Amino acid sequence: MRLTYLAYTFSLAMMYFGIVFILPILVALVYQEYSSIVPFLISALSLIILSFALKKIIKGVSKIDSINDIRKSEGLCTVTFCWIFAGLFASVPYLFYGFSPVNAFFEATSGITATGATILTNFNYPHTLFFWRALTQWLGGMGIIVLFIAILPQFAIAGRQLFFAEAPGPTEDKFTPRIKNTASSLWKVYFGMTILAILLLIGNGMGMFEAICHAFSAVSGGGFSPNANSIIGYSNSIMWILCLFMFFAGVSYNLQFNMWSKLNPIVLFKNEEFKVYFGLFAILGLFLASSLFVHLNYDFTQSTIHSFFQIASVMSTSGFCSVDFAEWDYMSKSILFVAMLVGSCASSAGGGIKIVRWMLIFKIMKTELSKILHPKAVFNIKIGKYSVSKEVLYQTLMFVFFYIAIVIISALIVSVTEENTLVGITGTISSVGNIGPGLGHIIGPLGSYNGLKSLSKLILSLDMYIGRLELIPFLVLFQKELWKIK
Repeated sequence: MRLTYLAYTFSLAMMYFGIVFILPILVALVYQEYSSIVPFLISALSLIILSFALKKIIKGVSKIDSINDIRKSEGLCTVTFCWIFAGLFASVPYLFYGFSPVNAFFEATSGITATGATILTNFNYPHTLFFWRALTQWLGGMGIIVLFIAILPQFAIAGRQLFFAEAPGPTEDKFTPRIKNTASSLWKVYFGMTILAILLLIGNGMGMFEAICHAFSAVSGGGFSPNANSIIGYSNSIMWILCLFMFFAGVSYNLQFNMWSKLNPIVLFKNEEFKVYFGLFAILGLFLASSLFVHLNYDFTQSTIHSFFQIASVMSTSGFCSVDFAEWDYMSKSILFVAMLVGSCASSAGGGIKIVRWMLIFKIMKTELSKILHPKAVFNIKIGKYSVSKEVLYQTLMFVFFYIAIVIISALIVSVTEENTLVGITGTISSVGNIGPGLGHIIGPLGSYNGLKSLSKLILSLDMYIGRLELIPFLVLFQKELWKIK
């Protein structure tokens, strides 16, 4: 690994991330929260100084004119370090509002990974801080590096390694010849969906500031709300609007781009992964609605809106709540738990194992069972019209294995630390899946992670990073060959 290339790409990304801090400063000026300017100004200057310092300290960085020959290992390291340091510097403003270092890091990590788990126990903070929480989710939902690839000429060609390092999936899914154009197209859809969500929320009676924050959170699959009760108390129309955008946060943005470019929603239903995602959403929503209607005596309207809202929230890993589902019966919470495990589509803003990986796992199982009956037959596993290579199948199996292993290890440590199995299991699944709230009253929809011990918060923060980066960049860091610095 060439240190000069790593330092150059990292310093470039961090410098432009520092410029992002100007946005909350503008919000502070609008709301005349002048004391909130200093935290974000310090964070911005720190990142810019770090960027210039790296170029001066590490020899050869300033001489690099092009990074078009950046290697995959260097791209993986750059992305991992960028996300970790983005979380660290995003936590700096929280320190000025009385957060402890661990709490600040947890809240910032939850934001930048679009998880939505919070340590807040009161919501008496300035507009600027709530805007920053929502903005970090919005940036993290699509991806910091993907944004930079879209707007920076330095990443025009070399962005390929960084693009797939930030958002790895079972296949390298790009739909334009140049990665820069792909990233730009994704951000156009993402930005357009955000603007549409804001306008619809405002049109249905939500204030502008709340509309911006909730749109940022819904489109990104984040879930942070400036309100202590999340979406509880809002009108049914607002709940349906957020439900729609949360649902699409879990849909591949590549697929959404194709839909919008052709102005044809039928394109969605030609995609096998979307059909499974939509089918599971509908089935789980109906099961949950029936459970709420029968066991909790919800009327038809309540059972319908709350069931589909919560299924959309959990499957897209958004984390909003329209009702305190910690009070639900065992059957209803079990259905919600199943939705937590399902996850969203590949190339979406959502987290989890991803629908396409579950599809591949079941196709592999079906194939292996068929081989027992027909040992000489040749089987070809397909997703849609495309055959899946053995390499991708092995990578999928490895991903699921390590995903489950990390969940088990983290859940065990957190359960023992907190002496609470429900917190350990659901908190870990929620963190690795970037979902946000867990089950139960402690870390449930209206609960807070604030009461957890520092060790648990740090482990869950690491789980959020692992889930957002989808394991691969994280696991690669443990390879000896990677650290042969040149």
